[in-house]
Amino acid sequence: MNRIRKGDQVVVITGKDKGRKGAVTRVADDGRIFVENVNVIKRHTRANPQVNQPGGIIEREAAVDASNVMLLNPKTQKGDRVSFKTIKNDAGIERKVRVYRSTGEVVDIV
Repeated sequence: MNRIRKGDQVVVITGKDKGRKGAVTRVADDGRIFVENVNVIKRHTRANPQVNQPGGIIEREAAVDASNVMLLNPKTQKGDRVSFKTIKNDAGIERKVRVYRSTGEVVDIV
């Protein structure tokens, strides 16, 4: 189970985009994540008329290592560490959920 998932709001804690916030758009298998409007690079692309692709300079997000971001706590509006906890629901089924370290509040909707 990953500490950061697609759709999570995160804040960058190191690098050139330190302090920027955004939503995770994609999580790669090697532990790198893509965050919207963070680590934007310019890619010079040649036109390809066979696929109807125009050439030019295209801006897109590059990957950021997962260790360089923290999950955003909506109550404090700051980055927060995440741990895991197993909880039981009404039917007695145990489920593993993510929990904010500072408040102990459950991140995932139960």
